[in-house]
Amino acid sequence: MTVLLVALGAAVGAPARYLADRAVQARHDSLFPWGTFAVNVFGSLLLGLLAGLPLGPGWSALLGTGFCGALTTYSTFSFETLKLARDGARLLAVANAVGGLLAGLGAAYAGLLIAGVVG
Repeated sequence: MTVLLVALGAAVGAPARYLADRAVQARHDSLFPWGTFAVNVFGSLLLGLLAGLPLGPGWSALLGTGFCGALTTYSTFSFETLKLARDGARLLAVANAVGGLLAGLGAAYAGLLIAGVVG
């Protein structure tokens, strides 16, 4: 049953990531991957919040592992960072790598704060 919950969450999270990424990126005329950055930060905030709530294992599988796991994307983040570096935009690559890591960790911590777990 847990595998089905993860799959169901992922079936919603993956298209949500794609649509959000495209919507954000369409608003920026920049090489910087704002769409991936935005979904990763939002997904980190949401996962931090969910991790701080008293959810049962089924809800955690559906929303945390399934939805947030498919919404966020480390592989695309890595690929886009390497592509920036390869295309000569090394400063943007460093900004994406460092900024993405710090913003994601900060957002996850903020989610825990909102849930009242840390403070």
